[in-house]
Amino acid sequence: MTGALILASTSRYRRELLGRLRLPFTTERPEVDETPLPGEAPAALASRLAVAKAREVVRRHPGAWVIGSDQVAGFDGHALGKPGIRDAAIVQLQSTSGSSVQFLTAVALCRGDALAGEALDTTTVTFRCLQRAEIERYVDAEQPLDCAGSFKSEGLGIALFDAIDTRDPTALIGLPLIATARLLRDAGFVLP
Repeated sequence: MTGALILASTSRYRRELLGRLRLPFTTERPEVDETPLPGEAPAALASRLAVAKAREVVRRHPGAWVIGSDQVAGFDGHALGKPGIRDAAIVQLQSTSGSSVQFLTAVALCRGDALAGEALDTTTVTFRCLQRAEIERYVDAEQPLDCAGSFKSEGLGIALFDAIDTRDPTALIGLPLIATARLLRDAGFVLP
């Protein structure tokens, strides 16, 4: 395999996930405007941003293989962003209490001018009915302020759910490793 592998993300979650594949890689922050286009559906937004992130980094490193990924939480046809602050996380969890939210996680692999492949994983999370006090306890305990949907499924957030329906449990954390491994194998990377 020729060319370096770069993850177009500085997310520690994505870095840790890609590290599971035991391939050497570096990370680089993509400078991409993540503002949804007017009327853009959550799935289209996730796919567009994954490709844009990979292409933006590959522009700086044309001989490298670049993985871009993005996750959008879709609820009632709208994208839920990262809350950023405690009060926004509480409001977000109150709005999804007793409901299902789709987490659309896209991954794209680029090299040079070529899009080598892309994939989209959909995970549906069903929240149990949550009381404000338990939401506040959760947000204070885990501080999920940098997570779409205001929770961390790999941590205490699992206690907020009635169910998770997924083909790939890593997708909910931020990078669908089953699809990523397939894209890398198709590009010639050697994996088990």
